Amino acid sequence: MKKFALFVNLLFVLAIQLACNTSVRPTSDQPKKSALPNIIYIYADDLGYGELGCYGQTKIKTPHLDRMASEGMRFTQHYTSTPVCAPARAMLLTGLHGGHSTIRGNVELGGFPDSAERGQAPLHAKAITIADLLKKKGYGTGIIGKWGLGMANTEGNPQLHGFDYSYGYLDQKQAHNYYPTHLWENGKWDSLHQPFIDVHRRLDPATAVAADFDYFKGAVYAPDKMTEKAEQFIRNRKDQPFFLYLPYTIPHASLQVPDAWVEMYKGQFDEKPYYGQQGYASTLNPLSSYAGMISYLDAQVGKILSLVNELGLDDNTLIFFSSDNGATFNGGVDAGFFNSVAGLRGLKMDLYEGGIRMPFLARWPGKIKAGEVSDLVSAQYDVLATLAELTGVEAPPNDGVSFLPTLLGKNSAQATREFLYFEYPEKGGQRAIRMGNWKAVKTGLKANPAAPWQLYDLSVDINETTDIASRHPNLLLQFDAIVARELH
Repeated sequence: MKKFALFVNLLFVLAIQLACNTSVRPTSDQPKKSALPNIIYIYADDLGYGELGCYGQTKIKTPHLDRMASEGMRFTQHYTSTPVCAPARAMLLTGLHGGHSTIRGNVELGGFPDSAERGQAPLHAKAITIADLLKKKGYGTGIIGKWGLGMANTEGNPQLHGFDYSYGYLDQKQAHNYYPTHLWENGKWDSLHQPFIDVHRRLDPATAVAADFDYFKGAVYAPDKMTEKAEQFIRNRKDQPFFLYLPYTIPHASLQVPDAWVEMYKGQFDEKPYYGQQGYASTLNPLSSYAGMISYLDAQVGKILSLVNELGLDDNTLIFFSSDNGATFNGGVDAGFFNSVAGLRGLKMDLYEGGIRMPFLARWPGKIKAGEVSDLVSAQYDVLATLAELTGVEAPPNDGVSFLPTLLGKNSAQATREFLYFEYPEKGGQRAIRMGNWKAVKTGLKANPAAPWQLYDLSVDINETTDIASRHPNLLLQFDAIVARELH
């Protein structure tokens, strides 16, 4: 009987061990949570290539982003997909370049007053986004910030494109004002209980006094709400893999930021009031306001980094930071004063380097080596392919090349690309191709569809000052062939 009892006990122990082992062993469809990193993509708005300390900025303080660079990887040749807001967002999320995306420009609908809020051309119902892909792997998904791809009553509703949660501006015209009457939460009006501001109202330089500039100030700063909701989103989803797309509106004009951030810089610059003559809000201290906005954005990134660390998620969270296009040229912004595009040619709305070469940082402790600098030529329409490879989900047809090997230090495994393609119908119609160190640009295509190529050798002429197209007719034929293949 004793032997029989021992045998029964042994069977019981083995059964328990088998049950335990079975309960923790993932199936092929359900990988361990630790195998799926959290992903946060932070997107600045109109931040130039040279506006962070880690990219050479000397007048604006960005300690948290500089730390992010020192703890991760800084890219030196990373491009937006196109040089303005809405299409850059569409191409980032869908992995399509300007020759294939259904949204290629800022197609504005409606007007600025709340009663006229209509948004932009909506993202096509059949578009497949990064959020759509990651949901297949069990990710909780959120977009907090500026959407710009359709109102909630259209096919562009973010919750029809893979996002479980959405908060912020749906209409990017509303985002011209940092103190709006409302934002949108899951398609519903979230009142901020403050009056409407006609943010493009000009002041008369002959009569305006300091108090008149207070008209453009409010009580609730929209980016504060974005950070609040982002922190809440991360806390609520800390026990499952999550994807947070966090497109802040800073430093896009208007130049509006809480006074404490203006005070940080007041007295350091020789500045004069901006009275709204180039659109957007008038501001008493435009240089200090602009610098303060970027430092404010930096502080928000610091809050996100701190929360991820506090929750013990550091080693399992991949955080990206970039911008949608180069620095702007209006609204009181002085890109020349701050050397905002690091001496590159062009600004927002240009396919020259200053309009499309972006700061890009990636941080993932233990996976991305600290202090790395990569000169990989890459673009934001590569992000979908990269995250698909990272998470093991099948990607739809796209124009990207995964840069995951570069992130993980496996440079020998990094796939090479033949070219980057840019197609932008606005500002007269533009087209550009980067192939190796060659950069080909066409401008004025609306007036002249047969406009000639300009050609620059970025290895010796990063500022695109010397057009050498006449010396390389065979290259121009190659660019023509790429256009014929890529422009649909």
